Amino acid sequence: MDLHLFGPAALVRAALPAMRAQGAGTIVQMSSQGGRASFPGVSAYSASKFALEGWSEALAGEVAPFGIRVMIVEPSRFRTGFNGGDVLEFAEPSETYRDLLAGVRADMAGTDGRQEGDPARAAEIIVSLAHSAEVPLRLPLGREAVERISGAYRRGLDEVERWAETARRADFEGVPASVRPI
Repeated sequence: MDLHLFGPAALVRAALPAMRAQGAGTIVQMSSQGGRASFPGVSAYSASKFALEGWSEALAGEVAPFGIRVMIVEPSRFRTGFNGGDVLEFAEPSETYRDLLAGVRADMAGTDGRQEGDPARAAEIIVSLAHSAEVPLRLPLGREAVERISGAYRRGLDEVERWAETARRADFEGVPASVRPI
């Protein structure tokens, strides 16, 4: 949480006074496809990225009146040092999760240096969008991120629709909905 949420929050807090004074700016938050679609073996990482995304989404609404935009970048796998070395060093895992974590480590090590994402192209896209007239709130970056996040949204919507009637039964009868547009 320190690295993926509290650090970016501290940086934004430090920059906001100047951005508000100039009446413009773009905050770029580096999340991950794991911030929208998690998978077993990386729960703590995904939790921190989900937290960053939730905070950034709220922040976008809070700073918009000052001409400040927020863009959450959700990259897939890029050829950086992320998959190499000891990035997945854990305290001694419990026997229960040893095989699961070994599989995640093997997958990451096996793709190191072969990831489909080009960091230079990603940087060009991010900088270009940050200086453009319009920025997306969320930018899945790379083919894998687009596919994984699109699939997560489709599955999530299907689940909401499947359980909607059950969920609606939790409300008091005859009370109008109090949802306000965000």
